[in-house]
Amino acid sequence: MQAPVLVLKDSLKRESGSKVQHANIQAAKAVADIIRTTLGPRSMLKMLLDAGGGIVVTNDGNAILREIDLAHPAAKSMIELSRTQDEEVGDGTTSVIILAGEMLHVAEALINKNYHPTVICRAYNKALEDAIAVLDKIAMPIDAKDRGTVLGIVKSCIGTKFTSQFGDLVADLAIDATAIVDIDLGLGLRDVDIKNYIKIEKVPGGQLEDSKVLKGVMINKDVVAPGKMRRKIVNPRIILLDCPLEYKKGENQTNAEMLKEEDWSLLLRMEEEYIEELCMHILKFKPDLVITEKGLSDLACHFLSKHGVSAIRRLRKTDNNRIAKACGAVIVNRPDELQESDVGTCAGLFEVKKTGDEFFAFIVECKDPKACTVLLRGASKDLLNEVERNLQDAMSVAKNMIKNPKLVPGGGATELTVSATLKQKSSAVQGIEKWPYEAAAIAFEAIPRTLAQNCGVNVIRAMTALQGKHANGENSWIGINGITGDITDMKECKIWDAYNVKAQTFKTAIEAACMLLRIDDVVSGIKKTQGPGAGQAPSKPKVETEGDADSEQILPD
Repeated sequence: MQAPVLVLKDSLKRESGSKVQHANIQAAKAVADIIRTTLGPRSMLKMLLDAGGGIVVTNDGNAILREIDLAHPAAKSMIELSRTQDEEVGDGTTSVIILAGEMLHVAEALINKNYHPTVICRAYNKALEDAIAVLDKIAMPIDAKDRGTVLGIVKSCIGTKFTSQFGDLVADLAIDATAIVDIDLGLGLRDVDIKNYIKIEKVPGGQLEDSKVLKGVMINKDVVAPGKMRRKIVNPRIILLDCPLEYKKGENQTNAEMLKEEDWSLLLRMEEEYIEELCMHILKFKPDLVITEKGLSDLACHFLSKHGVSAIRRLRKTDNNRIAKACGAVIVNRPDELQESDVGTCAGLFEVKKTGDEFFAFIVECKDPKACTVLLRGASKDLLNEVERNLQDAMSVAKNMIKNPKLVPGGGATELTVSATLKQKSSAVQGIEKWPYEAAAIAFEAIPRTLAQNCGVNVIRAMTALQGKHANGENSWIGINGITGDITDMKECKIWDAYNVKAQTFKTAIEAACMLLRIDDVVSGIKKTQGPGAGQAPSKPKVETEGDADSEQILPD
């Protein structure tokens, strides 16, 4: 008899075949179960303790999964899903995980019957195409300019979030903010850059009702010399720099030899003249406010304040870009290259005010700003963080509406319509792919089912009634009212979802499910090859410092 051949090292663990698929499916289901209860308006909150002992209280799917540390590789890829969803469309982070978990769950039965994973994936992809076709059919175009409609959508999107108890507040903030940074690229394309041009400034204290969108920018800085410089300027002329207004220092140690005593005062005078020249270049344009990203020496500060110019130094690059967008200035790299066109004149008011317990500089009342700051006030830090997360989601939905103004019904109605249509079509699918196709159709029902579970109604009754209503793919607007658990028409309740959120959810979920199903081998315990003496942790190479060199004994000759 032949001796067994060892191919893999002992330290490697290898699992293959259906065992791996079952493990991956279990892991994906476990992740889906973590956030299953956070779907819908009656959702529960999760409290997470992070390593630093801070707490996060949220029901935003992505925020929860971001904080959780997982061991299983398949579960990690599930978390990536919600992150992708969050970056792409900003909403539907919970649904995408639940849907992917369900897709894998229905595939488990098929794998037990020895279906080949590629067959299942093929059927799933076919189901995905048909599902997107159904979405296109039931989508309803809207006018993105009509504030009432957009408000309704943003409200129904954040109705599932913690801030829904504050009414239209967050929805209004989101729509105002995105309307300001909405840029028309021509050819019917619009771009809304939330990340770069909308800053959310959280200031604890006050009430949530005091939150507002500023027509301009607010920065956490005070003027350089508070006593001498004006703190309130109406219609300021603003110059933005990203160079230091101080004497240039030598690159490394610079030695200068003085022969006469006067040389020293000459050097000092040269420095002063250099700085004065810089300031004069700037003062030629009669600015009221000079903002630089780098340092600003005392001397420069003196020249500026003598001419009644306020100055702010060491500003973040991103803040500077926002100010440039808001007041129409151009950021200049060298003071001697300033032009009249670089001066920002669109701002209506510059003011330094104390908000909470810090000073903030406001550059507001701009004419047609293209950047803005959302000022959030609230009782506690946790509350503000949660409001900020909700606001991000709301702004993403408003952005989706501007970019792609189409709606689909919410409340699980879309999923049920898709499910019913796929069930009908499945009879026309030939061969072995029919069963996985049907399974995918059933998986879509996970969303309305979870909604019903979270409201606490009788799930089986609610689902049967809904399936009956949707039987032939008609009544596509009938869904679950997530608050009461009644079965109603979504048009009347004004519960909508953005079309591209839904489409992205379906695509991401199904593609991820296919990817996890295709894994049939997991080899773990792979170490990077090390030289002899591997096993211990590699010791750090010893670096000699100057101190060591001095203390070495000198060997006698």
